[in-house]
Amino acid sequence: MVVHIDGEKEAEGVLNTVLRRIFGPRTEAVTGEWRRVHNEELNDLYSSPNIVRVIKSRRMRWAGHVARMGEENGVYRVLVGKSEGKRPLGRCRRRCVGNIRMDLQEVGCGYTDWIGLAQDKDRWRTLVSAVMNIRVP
Repeated sequence: MVVHIDGEKEAEGVLNTVLRRIFGPRTEAVTGEWRRVHNEELNDLYSSPNIVRVIKSRRMRWAGHVARMGEENGVYRVLVGKSEGKRPLGRCRRRCVGNIRMDLQEVGCGYTDWIGLAQDKDRWRTLVSAVMNIRVP
C-alpha cells in the first residue's frame, strides 16, 4: 500500500505536465492521429529517477545528518521538538519526523528508533538507498 504524503501527487503531476510539454504529443502508428503521451511513456522517455523518490531519499539523508549532530544543536531541536504555544484550528500538519517515519515504514523498517538507527552511517546509507529504489506503482 502506497500512502501519498502531502504534495507527492502534486509534484508528480507538475513533473508530468512539464515533461508532456517538453516531449510533445505522439502520433499513432496505425491511424496517424495525434494523442497525449501516457505517464508510463513519459517515464520511459525521461530516464531520471522518480522525483518523489529523490525527495524522500534526500529528506532521509538530511535527517540522518541532523540526528548525528546531537541534542544540543538547534537544528536537531527544531526537527525533533514540538512547538510551544497555541496551535491553529484544524487537522495537525504532518511534521518532518512523521514523514521520515512513513518513509522508513515503506522500506520495511517499521516504527523503530530512527535517531538511534541514524547514528550508524553505513546502515543509514543503506536505508536511504532503499528509499531511493522503492518501486512505486
